[in-house]
Amino acid sequence: MNVSRERLREDIEANAEFGRVESEEGRGRTVLTGTEANREARDRFVSRLEDAGLDVRVDRVGNVVGRWTPGSADPDAAPVAAGSHLDSVPEGGIFDGPLGTYAALEAVRAMREAGTELARPVEVVCFTEEEGQRFAGGMLGSSVAAGSLSVEDALALTDDEGTTLESALASIGYDGEGVVDASAWDSWLELHVEQGTRLEDAGIPVGVVTDVTGIFHCEVEIVGEANHAGTTPMPERTDAMAAASELVLDVESEAGEIVETDSESAVGTVGKLNVSPNAPNVIAGKVDLTVDIRDVEAASIDRITDRVKSTLKRLEDERGVETTFEVDLDVAPTPLAERCQDAIRAGAGDFDLESTDLISGAAHDTMHVADATDAAMLFSPSEDGISHNPREWTDWDDCADATRALAGGIRRLANE
Repeated sequence: MNVSRERLREDIEANAEFGRVESEEGRGRTVLTGTEANREARDRFVSRLEDAGLDVRVDRVGNVVGRWTPGSADPDAAPVAAGSHLDSVPEGGIFDGPLGTYAALEAVRAMREAGTELARPVEVVCFTEEEGQRFAGGMLGSSVAAGSLSVEDALALTDDEGTTLESALASIGYDGEGVVDASAWDSWLELHVEQGTRLEDAGIPVGVVTDVTGIFHCEVEIVGEANHAGTTPMPERTDAMAAASELVLDVESEAGEIVETDSESAVGTVGKLNVSPNAPNVIAGKVDLTVDIRDVEAASIDRITDRVKSTLKRLEDERGVETTFEVDLDVAPTPLAERCQDAIRAGAGDFDLESTDLISGAAHDTMHVADATDAAMLFSPSEDGISHNPREWTDWDDCADATRALAGGIRRLANE
């Protein structure tokens, strides 16, 4: 198979023009679901699928699928699917999502041109609203395909202006028919940029993802009493910010202890605080904050969560504040299918590419697909680990090498 580095580059660079944003460094884009930029990106992708001879369909939530059935394949056999997404975060990079989507297409083109014989069809997939920047919390299209979110509930979701997903898709001509069913696939592979530095540091072109992290988000409110910063004695204060600071440090401490003793991949983050009244000469009366906890081990997530709860109870007792705790997101860790991992490793080996095992600390569509069928991911190196940023960069040679490993993996799975 001759994976074309230049053809892949042309596709990704052309896609980067849709929703392009000016940036002092790098190349940025903003492509939100149901916008004009999203329509343009979808239209080009569909055109490229059709140019490659694939049969294209769009489902009710806008998932796009191109199907290739080689003459050697049983058309009724469960297909091997691969792909990713085309939407982005605001002012995101050009590789997150499009690399996986267009790499899947390039893998099919390379196999077709080589006359590769397969026993199964292959489907190239673009999922809707992976980033969750306009509707829901992310991975919407794959949630519907995996059966964890109904079509009706998905279409009824609204953005900040009250526009429904259904009307947004209709406005760009991507309100299709039927529903993509991931459980009908034999297997699924997704190529993605690493969004970290492990591959770059090791000088290895392909990372085989063994597990996708679990994610737990909670929202905490800490209520004290706002008062004058100059006239309120220290012993008489009920300072919500001081209490919140203790919680922030306890989250960091607990995650650090777990890393030292149990799981190197555990992380805990307080990344957002809203302080009221947020004035320099007023003791904080209320703090709203979020806690983000992740690991591939469920026990780590439970342990940090328990620490948050116990800290809140202690703060109520010791500082006199009132607290609330609400769960916003709770996604279990996802182990990926061994046979799909093996196919990627062997596919990389077919092209004399070194690979190494990694975990994913970010959520991806594969998390949901893995609930419906055998699934795995592979990573390509990210320069300096930067992502969700115009400076996001993966060398074109690395893009092509990872696509070769993807193609090799698809070929093996499609002949099992």
